[in-house]
Amino acid sequence: MVERSAAARAKAEGTTIEAVLASWAGVEVPAAGAPAPAPAQAPAASAAPAGASMSLDDLASAAAEKSGMPAKLLMRSATAKAKAQGVAVEAVLAEMAGVPVPTIGAPAAAAPATAAAPAAAAAPAMAPAPEGVRTQRLLTVVKSKAIQQVKTEPVDKVNTWPHLVAAEFVALMAMTAFLLVLSVIINAPLLEAANFNLTPNPSKAPWYFLGLQELLSYFDPQIAGVLIPGLIGLVGLGAIPYIDRNPATRPSERKFAIMMFTFFLMGAATLGIIGSFFRGPGFNFTYPWTDGVFFDDLLDWLE
Repeated sequence: MVERSAAARAKAEGTTIEAVLASWAGVEVPAAGAPAPAPAQAPAASAAPAGASMSLDDLASAAAEKSGMPAKLLMRSATAKAKAQGVAVEAVLAEMAGVPVPTIGAPAAAAPATAAAPAAAAAPAMAPAPEGVRTQRLLTVVKSKAIQQVKTEPVDKVNTWPHLVAAEFVALMAMTAFLLVLSVIINAPLLEAANFNLTPNPSKAPWYFLGLQELLSYFDPQIAGVLIPGLIGLVGLGAIPYIDRNPATRPSERKFAIMMFTFFLMGAATLGIIGSFFRGPGFNFTYPWTDGVFFDDLLDWLE
């Protein structure tokens, strides 16, 4: 990996791989292409280099011990590198082991110095990995969890029948019995037809319209009979769901909607109570505890 990085940087900078490796190692950059000085006469009994006396297995063991790689894996790597560079496997193993390259098939007599070709630059040695550091690269870490998690919340559900329908039927029977008892106890006779020559005083609308009649005593009929009930009442109540788009279902989280409905409800109730109990003859304002109650429907119920 160091060689690949050095080769890429040397190609980008237009220099040699040896110069890049030397700059990384902090040593002097070797002079590229400088021929090695050949001795005038080779000594007859020169000492054999240390790598020349080592066998292939010894070189592989030494290289494996230095690099920390298994011997078989290192041998396969050295064979592939030697095939790619066109050199012997022993030379590659010697470079990995850090020993002199053994001479393979050396001639008996040295050639004359004038005819000797400049020595090829030796391939840079692999940078040994720091002790205790593995050279494998971590690509990713897969968590031991499912890719898609499905979370289901337990919900208590019951069938419509009989749970809901039975409760609604009981409520229907109770309300029917209440209305029957109320119709028997309260006196609510059918009176004669209305006589337009004899108008009762005060003339009050039914209880469900008394709020509008009370508004007529404060505003113009166009305002109290059309604008307020039509625009503010019907249109305003219908616009509440579009104004408050809160999807919550709990009353504590729907404060704005509850406030608006309470405003309309309290306004209608206040006008109805004033028109029923606080309006006397001529639809004038009176106090029921001093002047009495001028509400025919209520008087009929009490009698």
